[in-house]
Amino acid sequence: MEEFIKEFMDYLSVERGLSKNTLESYGRDLNKYAGYLKKKGINNLERVKRPDIQDFMMGLKDGKLNASSIARNLVAIKVFHRYLTSQRLLKEDVTSVIETPKLWKTLPDVLDLKEVEAILDSPNTRLKQGLRDKAALELMYATGMRVSELVNLKLTDLHMEMGFVRCLGKGQKERIIPVGSKAKEALQKYIEKARPKFLKQKESKSLFLTRLGKPMSRQTFWMIIKHYVKDARIKKRVTPHTLRHSFATHLLQNGADLRIVQELLGHTNISTTQIYTHINKERLKQIHQKFHPRP
Repeated sequence: MEEFIKEFMDYLSVERGLSKNTLESYGRDLNKYAGYLKKKGINNLERVKRPDIQDFMMGLKDGKLNASSIARNLVAIKVFHRYLTSQRLLKEDVTSVIETPKLWKTLPDVLDLKEVEAILDSPNTRLKQGLRDKAALELMYATGMRVSELVNLKLTDLHMEMGFVRCLGKGQKERIIPVGSKAKEALQKYIEKARPKFLKQKESKSLFLTRLGKPMSRQTFWMIIKHYVKDARIKKRVTPHTLRHSFATHLLQNGADLRIVQELLGHTNISTTQIYTHINKERLKQIHQKFHPRP
């Protein structure tokens, strides 16, 4: 079974061009599935029946895994079995008749403009770390990039004179995103005054560096966000993705076209972007309930 998983992962990486994070998720989910089958004494995938997969899904539910994570596990299993069947490594795809569980829409947390500005104004720009953090936060809110896209930026991805940044999204898809004047100003200060101090006479292609002169990781950026959220005294649950959610919501609130927002976010399917229209509707409902004399 391990050989099948390895072959499938190679297929996803080479032929489908999936991102590192997506590949890691598939790997975790399939190893969990393989471990479950091994415990049941099933060492041959030909012996897997529909009730085995349903029992596995019920086990995830009993383990208090949320609906979206359970659905992700099932998708991984279905794609895995479909691939093995297409390669004639399995005679039958037993997952074809299993429906993906219906998911309820969970609206992502969003910051209002004052809250965003409080975070962006928190870094102490008299310090090199403050200049770096200010530039990273401003760029993330200005572009709506994913955290993985932000920390993987190279210095050559910035085109300051033309006012845009080039980034590689999921599946190595390239997109060009405009950068506003505030973010450009913060980036120029960081590059001119702080980045050389982080480099310590070394060389690096990465835009954002740690105090050791190494490329910033997603975990490091997460710690940076937590620090400034606390400084800004914001009580909401804020993750690095919250700035991306806020970017999209604020654009739509100010009249941006949904297709443009989809392009900027790098969503393949517009239905993914439509979640932000639900946020606006939810906000309208809250305002109506708060201020209407007969809510």
